[in-house]
Amino acid sequence: MTEAIVMTVVILGVVVGAFAPIITWIERKQSAVMQDRIGANRADIAGITVIGLFHPIADVLKLLSKEDVVPTGANRILHILAPVIAAVPAIIAYGVIPFGSTYTFGAETISLVVADPDWGLLYIFAIGSIATYGTVIAGWASNNNWSLLGSLRASAQMISYEVTMGLSVVGCFMVFETLKLTDMALAQDTTFRLFGFLEGFVNPAIFSWLSVFQLPQWGIILQPLGFIMFLTCIMAENKRPPFDLPEGESELIAGYFLEYSGMRFGLFFMSEFIGVVVIAGIMTTLFLGGWSVPWLPQETIVAFVAHGYGPFAGFGEGFANGLCMLIHFVTFFAKVLVMIWLQMALRWTLPRFRYDQVMDLCWKIMLPLSLVNIFLTGAVILMVKG
Repeated sequence: MTEAIVMTVVILGVVVGAFAPIITWIERKQSAVMQDRIGANRADIAGITVIGLFHPIADVLKLLSKEDVVPTGANRILHILAPVIAAVPAIIAYGVIPFGSTYTFGAETISLVVADPDWGLLYIFAIGSIATYGTVIAGWASNNNWSLLGSLRASAQMISYEVTMGLSVVGCFMVFETLKLTDMALAQDTTFRLFGFLEGFVNPAIFSWLSVFQLPQWGIILQPLGFIMFLTCIMAENKRPPFDLPEGESELIAGYFLEYSGMRFGLFFMSEFIGVVVIAGIMTTLFLGGWSVPWLPQETIVAFVAHGYGPFAGFGEGFANGLCMLIHFVTFFAKVLVMIWLQMALRWTLPRFRYDQVMDLCWKIMLPLSLVNIFLTGAVILMVKG
């Protein structure tokens, strides 16, 4: 129980308290760099701007000081609850994402995950689908036609992409033979020989020289098409540009949160930015090896530090596991930062799609591709193992 509480505090502190505010700064600064601008640099304390890092603090203070307005004719209770319904699923989804392995300190064992169910990925899909209710309720309860149109767009888009999002990772289920996120990450903390599967069909001596080429058994290498499809679908599920049709300013003014102000308006934005971190964490766990360091499995790191040669050699199993835990923690969040950067780069590179293009992409392109990926993965598994 204590361990779960500590992990929860870490998640709330790192994801909600640090990443979510910083992402608002990253979005401004990265777009400025890409567009040859300076970006956020005005907020200061005693004349010190710290390259604009005070802007997230200024945003929170501004939103807290604004009046919280409920429009006339709106359903007051649902109007107030909608931002919470949208924000909470984004926060609790991180409860099953492992940001480290299991480490032994004498008789104590520490696992860097709050909850580790056998159906971890299904939990994320289920929790993510609840966020749809927040956007739909917000648009309907606001008593505004533009808000209602935005909520209808959001519901159709999010429900449509849930289908393809689930099918796009079926290949990962087949390759790793589990739905447990920790087991998926552990399966990627190893390597495989390049073209090693061909030894079952030709003379092994022909490809024996390739044994020196070991690739990390990451999901992005085993399922490259699944990586692209899942990232596309989950960004559309989060309504991130270029899939931000539910809040298209040129068409719907602000969409489903048009009638929101103050911190309730901020909750919608916070849920979106937390969703960016959750997406990065899921992509890291499924496709980028989780916490694993390429070509350095956990057993190798612990053995080298505890018994091998080097500045930390001979410090014992406890110190070795502690150092390994720190390395894995830093490695995981370094990969998360890379995925956040990629999402921001896509956000500022691609123009917003038309709504019919968003639906066509889902049903006419992504869905058939996901089915093809499942059959190709099954054929390769059958060829290798059968």
